Amino acid sequence: MPDPFVENVDLEAIARRVGTPFFLTSAAVLERRLGDIVSLTDHPHLQARYAMKAFSSRHLLEVVRDSGVWLDAVSGNEVLRAKSVGFAMGNQPPTVLYTTDVFRDNGIDVVLSQGVLPNLGSAGMIDDLHAAGYRGPIGVRLNPGFGHGHVMATDTGGPSSKHGVWHEEADRVRDCARSAGLPIVLLHAHVGSGPAIDEFIANIAKLAHFFVERISDYPDLQAVSLGGGLPHPYRPEAPAFDLTPLAKTLRDAQAALTRAAGRDLRVEIEPGRYFVAPSTVLVARVTDTKTTRQNDKGPGQRFAMVDAGFNDLIRPAMYGSYHHIVVHNAPASRPRVAVNVAGPLCESGDVFTRGADELLEPRELPEPHKGDLLVFHDAGAYGVAMSSNYVSLGRAPQVWWEDGKAYLTARRETIEDITQRECFEPL
Repeated sequence: MPDPFVENVDLEAIARRVGTPFFLTSAAVLERRLGDIVSLTDHPHLQARYAMKAFSSRHLLEVVRDSGVWLDAVSGNEVLRAKSVGFAMGNQPPTVLYTTDVFRDNGIDVVLSQGVLPNLGSAGMIDDLHAAGYRGPIGVRLNPGFGHGHVMATDTGGPSSKHGVWHEEADRVRDCARSAGLPIVLLHAHVGSGPAIDEFIANIAKLAHFFVERISDYPDLQAVSLGGGLPHPYRPEAPAFDLTPLAKTLRDAQAALTRAAGRDLRVEIEPGRYFVAPSTVLVARVTDTKTTRQNDKGPGQRFAMVDAGFNDLIRPAMYGSYHHIVVHNAPASRPRVAVNVAGPLCESGDVFTRGADELLEPRELPEPHKGDLLVFHDAGAYGVAMSSNYVSLGRAPQVWWEDGKAYLTARRETIEDITQRECFEPL
């Protein structure tokens, strides 16, 4: 069931101050999820990282920093964001790991200037680092040949995944790194989550065995990352996950890897979604309702039009992802109707009530009225992070809720914000 924190918040008061749509993040929910993972990895040789691509606002990163959780960054600028909020640079220890399949923009410069551990997903990146003069330690991401996303587009292991070095190429990459003078101190793989915690735990155990079989080939190895992908129950009928079996699996993995190596190895996990998904909601205003009628193309539909679109929350349009939707403070007397919730964009795909097959999936909701606030739950993971300025709309403001008080942590973008980098200059 979605976290009910929003029921105790005066959303109308916030909307009067910042307008709609807006994101609202609960400090209490975030801290509870951080505590879950800190407890899960409470062991001298287990370490949690936060995959900051899920949601990387400044204040949120400060809370993560204070929890003792390390970071996984996937761009040079993410590394610099981590530095700006006080995460230690360097690789002793590698508090910030830089994982990427391609060095883009300032990627190599950040490795050289900040000394963070680069975690390479492609063999050619060894040559790139060597040519740039880097002679430090590296991590290598392997594709173990198996994995599971909730749809194929999110698979992070297996033949359809672009991530990492195919496992049968690992020996060649290891030899290339040795020739370049780059000791491999971390091995990493990420096999995704799938929809069920049992499947995730089974994949983690399988992945640990995959690494146990290869440990002896890496004399400089200090750590093994079993990736992220810890699932989150988005649907209200889905039960909460019991992490107790995962704690045992991680400890067993660390013991097995240590035995195989003949020395203590650190085992890492790097959830992103689990930390932040339930911490944040997207709040939008109903601007109108309308219907279509049945004809030879299909049945008629009822639509509630809202001022949030896939520029704010893209997951339903991109993956057919489910987000629980609530009509805020709807009276119990309202009839429930099957309704599609759609946004303002000039795109037929700008509908929040769609399935993975891209077809409409109307929701049973208290009949929405113009002016109602709708709450899209579990919007913390890849909500703000993947929002955009499509059709020159400003990205929505971010509000932080803590101890009964609201704080603005990012204002709504203006047209001046959007256009300020545009220029016409001779090169």
